[in-house]
Amino acid sequence: MDVKQLYTAKIDTYLSFNAVFRSPQALQAFFEAYPCLHAGLRILDAGCGTGTAALALVRALRRRHLEYQTLHAFDLTPAMLARFQEHVTQQQIAHVHLREANVLALERLPPSWTHYDLIVSVAMLEYVPRADMVTALTALRTRLARDGRLLLFITRKNWITKLLIERWWKAHRYTREELREALMAAGLREVTFKRFSYAYFWQNLWAYILESQRW
Repeated sequence: MDVKQLYTAKIDTYLSFNAVFRSPQALQAFFEAYPCLHAGLRILDAGCGTGTAALALVRALRRRHLEYQTLHAFDLTPAMLARFQEHVTQQQIAHVHLREANVLALERLPPSWTHYDLIVSVAMLEYVPRADMVTALTALRTRLARDGRLLLFITRKNWITKLLIERWWKAHRYTREELREALMAAGLREVTFKRFSYAYFWQNLWAYILESQRW
């Protein structure tokens, strides 16, 4: 089963999985404390799924009384995008635009989808073939503004994620060094590792959070 089929068939399971582990709340808490948010941001959510991360970011911006300029998001799976669009419509969230696209073929995105101040990617790059990881990261880097930041949430390698992520969700897992080397090879600099707040400590058993900037 490929990624599109997997997440089309298991979309409700995926949402239940996120709810059990309180992923929306953990992401919102992270963004509320993230020091690099400011007014007027151009944002891209790469591999947005049903919008868990993007909606958490919007809520965090509102809590901090910050208005963003635009929020673009793409995903490989139409069923996931449809759920995201439902949330956007129901909640009347402005300046959000969604597209179906593969991170390895971003030429499908509109030409204006570039020069982002912040690119966020949560649990997407695990589904890129390992041999194409640097290519995917490079594609994201080229869409950053000069001082833009790339913020990645990606599955770490341990026995817990082997059971819950690799076997269940068919995703790759990575070590700190593998991720650092891939980011540097993609032309990204100042790679730093961050963590979820203590209130959501279990999320740190799942993911590494990496922040970097383009050269």
